[in-house]
Amino acid sequence: MHMTSRPLVYPFPRVLEPRSGCFRLDDTATIGLPESPAPDDLFLARALAAHLVDRRQLALRTVRGNDATSATRQILMGDVRNPRVRAEADRLGLTPPAESPEGYVLDISEAGMFVAGTTARGAFYGMQSLRQILDAHPVASEIPAVRIRDWPYKPFRALRLYLPGTENLAFFRRFIRDFAAYFKYNALVLETNAAMRLERHPELNAGGYEFARCLNYTRRDRPRGPGGEFQDSAHHDTGDFGVVEKDDVAGLVRYAAEQFMEVIPEIPFLTHSYYLLTRHRELAEIQAAEWPDTVCPQAPGAYELYFDVVDEYLEVMRPRTVHMGHDEWRMPVDVCPRCRGGDYAALFVDDVRRIHTRLQAKGVRLALWGDHLVEAVYGGPRQEWTSAAGRKYPLPGSISPRQLEQDIPRDILILNWFWNTAKKPVNSRNDALLSSLGFEQVFGNVTPEILEQEYGRRSSQPGVLGGAVSSWSATTAYNFGKDLMYDFVGCAHLLWSDRWAPLAETAALVQAWMPVVRRSFRVASTPIEDGEAAVPVVGTVAPLSVTADLPAVRSGTLAAAGTTCVLASSGPLATAAVGTPASSGARPVEQAVAVGADVSSLVFLHACAGAAANHRGHTFIYNFPDTADLLGWYEITYDDEFVATVPVRYGVNILEWNWPGTADVKSTCVEADPVDVSVADSAPVTFFAHEWVNPRFGKVVRHVRLIGSRGFISANGLALGANAVVLLALTAVPRRPLSAHAWHPPARVADAGTQEGVTAGG
Repeated sequence: MHMTSRPLVYPFPRVLEPRSGCFRLDDTATIGLPESPAPDDLFLARALAAHLVDRRQLALRTVRGNDATSATRQILMGDVRNPRVRAEADRLGLTPPAESPEGYVLDISEAGMFVAGTTARGAFYGMQSLRQILDAHPVASEIPAVRIRDWPYKPFRALRLYLPGTENLAFFRRFIRDFAAYFKYNALVLETNAAMRLERHPELNAGGYEFARCLNYTRRDRPRGPGGEFQDSAHHDTGDFGVVEKDDVAGLVRYAAEQFMEVIPEIPFLTHSYYLLTRHRELAEIQAAEWPDTVCPQAPGAYELYFDVVDEYLEVMRPRTVHMGHDEWRMPVDVCPRCRGGDYAALFVDDVRRIHTRLQAKGVRLALWGDHLVEAVYGGPRQEWTSAAGRKYPLPGSISPRQLEQDIPRDILILNWFWNTAKKPVNSRNDALLSSLGFEQVFGNVTPEILEQEYGRRSSQPGVLGGAVSSWSATTAYNFGKDLMYDFVGCAHLLWSDRWAPLAETAALVQAWMPVVRRSFRVASTPIEDGEAAVPVVGTVAPLSVTADLPAVRSGTLAAAGTTCVLASSGPLATAAVGTPASSGARPVEQAVAVGADVSSLVFLHACAGAAANHRGHTFIYNFPDTADLLGWYEITYDDEFVATVPVRYGVNILEWNWPGTADVKSTCVEADPVDVSVADSAPVTFFAHEWVNPRFGKVVRHVRLIGSRGFISANGLALGANAVVLLALTAVPRRPLSAHAWHPPARVADAGTQEGVTAGG
């Protein structure tokens, strides 16, 4: 695998038939609506119109009318039960698939663009495919003709996330519309804890603040038990370590529903319950813990508190399903005085049934993690653990097969995170057991690796509804982009499509979508994305002392998926050694690359010599940025001596030049695009183009200097290994010149250092 082109539509549709001709997309085209449009018709028309304005600055008129034959060069979308849509489908000889209410047909011809869904939901997913086709031709006005017939493989396609914090609400709306719906996910499982304003129990909000600050200020990801016991992960970054107002939570749920996305709140009980216990230590199983993690279900008042919290979420979110957690019960056996000597399996069953009965009475389905339901996961009623001090102690294990079969209600939705046969070969028996007993299940914490674990057979078992891909750190663009694109994008086609790319091709396939993902995560586009002209920055070729094994590379104008780079020479502009100890003497003076211009942006075409580390955000919750190895940074010096820095982080904006040859097969890079700079196919070389947008328009950038990291400690506590960063080319987007007919402002006196131009003769 070297470079992969982005597919026209993803997840791969069941039938895609290229056709002759093109649809001319310009401001003479229109968006069609019936004479009396339904709300769903209006939503589709407005959503596509907004997409065209935002991505193409193309404003199309909306035209109403019931005559399908009189409209030319029109875009028509809708539910096939709409008479106007039905008439056009009949005229084209198209029938939306009956296999799923989410199915659709799509037709692009010289005469028009047409989407018909089996239902409004199907029309919505047809529009997502149309958006992808348009995004594949971002500046072209001629959209190639194609015909698609498609419907999903699985009905449950979820992302499991933390409730976003107030500062990330706007990002999360974009994420729902331009990522989750775009890739045809249809559910969000949002862990909430005490991250919403709780009017009945404000003490839980207060305790949540205190808990998060304690862990962050002491630099911990989770507390330990009083004897050094390993406790549950804290999840204190839910809500970005804070509290979200009820109106904002309700607004997110409404917005998700508009995007045909179900929201399932995850409100843990029994385990991972720090949020209930910060101010109610009397309900804990281990009250002596610094921060207790597990609730004692026999504590007076425990259920009253939990049901108060659940009811408040039900009032605000109005879900059809509530996920109550219940995984990883890490309470040492017989430490809790109320539970000592009791039957922990029976206690677990009684707890599940009690919450199930309460939710069932309210018309709400119960979901839970299923690890304590299946005996093979923990090997029996008890499991053995060892504390940080070396003390061995037992934990509750699983309920018995008899209890699973006779005592657990069949309408509970089970999230099966114990599917991975690479960790335990017998894990495939777990989903088979649940299926044989009539439970509905989804593969929880699913990753693309399941593709090579008999996914076709296992996913087709009765009751397997789909999967949920998980994030275990704060809901931010940085965490999602850095950590989760391989899983989020890679699993989208496992859940929607029945055509699966080989696992070995997944990283390159995901990377091909990064320009679209990057644009959807941001509010503003970059100068390169806006089509601004770019010119090379010419400098002296740097010495190759740290890059002797760099193969030959070519020069010229090279286009990446979302960036343009200009190589003025076949040698690097700058190199920097990485990983030398901070105590190894004075830092050498790195070579500066002169710019001398008021630039709108700079494009760094760079790569590192070898793979580094990109740890998941939950390993370093109090410092998310440094979970990606800092290989170095660019110092950008302005004429007024102000210095801006651009961090060079592995897996964020750089990878190695023989990617993915020596890297983790899952390595992707959301903030940079791969550029093939190979001279020969037999010696592939890939560099990565990262665009930095100048935050100081009107100020001249004097020069750029590449600095290599020294003494950086990775999130795993290890010093950064020896490496090197090579800047192969620097491309500038200079200030756009005024056209001859534009109004020119009066000239003003400039100092000697503000003359315009780029060193490359600009």
